[in-house]
Order: sequence, then structure tokens, then C-alpha cells
Amino acid sequence: MIDDADLTREGLAPQGRGRVLLVACGALAHEILALKAANGWDHLDLQCLPAILHNHPERIPESVARAVESRRDGYDRVFVVYADCGTGGALAALCERLGVGMVEGPHCYAFFEGNAAFAARAEEEFTAFYLTDFLVRQFDAFVWEPLGLDRHPELRDTYFGNYDRLVYQAQTDDPALTAKAQDCARRLGLTFERRLTGYGDLAAALAGAAAREG
Repeated sequence: MIDDADLTREGLAPQGRGRVLLVACGALAHEILALKAANGWDHLDLQCLPAILHNHPERIPESVARAVESRRDGYDRVFVVYADCGTGGALAALCERLGVGMVEGPHCYAFFEGNAAFAARAEEEFTAFYLTDFLVRQFDAFVWEPLGLDRHPELRDTYFGNYDRLVYQAQTDDPALTAKAQDCARRLGLTFERRLTGYGDLAAALAGAAAREG
């Protein structure tokens, strides 16, 4: 199993000679590697960008462009394993300009749930705060500390007063992660809900990227 501390290192490997390069968000490294292993997709090479880019989504398109342009030689195709992720359509425009595919959907919460299912729930869930396996593991580093709640817990209601529940979209059936997600909900003062989504539309997107041409 890959430790979270290894995400960046894992994102730089393998340096194989597969036909398809995946340029992916580091928050998806575990899931992509699990799908690769389960399906024998040895011809997919993975390069992950730092997950912390989500705190500055305006930087995602430029970072993806650099990764694609620096490594696309030698590959038959490149596939970007990001959704829109707060870029306001800029990432999709970039991918179109570069002639590469990307995952459909507004963000990972949508494609893990299934884009159609997520859209159908949208009106009734606008007060839900979502976590994935990655965000449960990295809750302090990606939520608690960046918002300053470790130093100023009184700000909790300022940030989360309009939410009424925390929805944990579980990619894996892991009791330890579920317990940690429950604790995240408690710390935020939100009702807890768990959904075992698995990999959702990510599996289909990678299967399409993995399909060999010709």
C-alpha cells in the first residue's frame, strides 16, 4: 500500500514506455494505481501533480500544460485525470487545444458518485460537505489547517455554518477510514453520512483511456 507521503514520488513513476500517459491529480493516485493493477493496464504511465493545487485551482491548467508538453513525446496518447476542479472551464479548453482527453464532470465528488447521480442529487444536497478517501486521510492538511481551524476553532461556524451534513464518499470499504471520517464530521459539527461509491465514473474514464487504438 502507498503511504500518503509517497504520493508525489509515486506521481513521478513509473518512467515506463507505455503508450498512454496519465497526467493526474495527486489526490487520485491510490485509485488510479488500484485500477491499473486490477485491470492489468501496464501500458498506462502515471505522472501526478501535487494535490495541494486544489487550493489554487487557477494554477491547475498551467501545471497540466507543462506536464503534458514535457512528456508527451514517445506516447501514443495523453489523458488528463482531472475533472474541471474549479478551473471554470479553463482546463477543458486547454485539453481541447492540446488534443488530449480528460475526465468528465465538475469535480471528483461528482465522478466518484457518478456524474449523472450527483447531478440528480444536487438540489437536495447543496448543504452537504464531501470527503473522499484521500481527503479523509489528509483532512488536517487539506481542510483543518488551511482554514486555520487548528489555531482558531471558533471559526468553524463561519466556514461550515451553512452545511448540515458531511457525506463521506468511500472508494474502499475501510473501517478505519470510516471511523476517521466520522471524527471529521464530529469536529465540524455535521451529521455524518457514508456512501460506498467505489471508483464511480473514474473506472470508465480510465478504461476508455486504456483502450488501445487500432
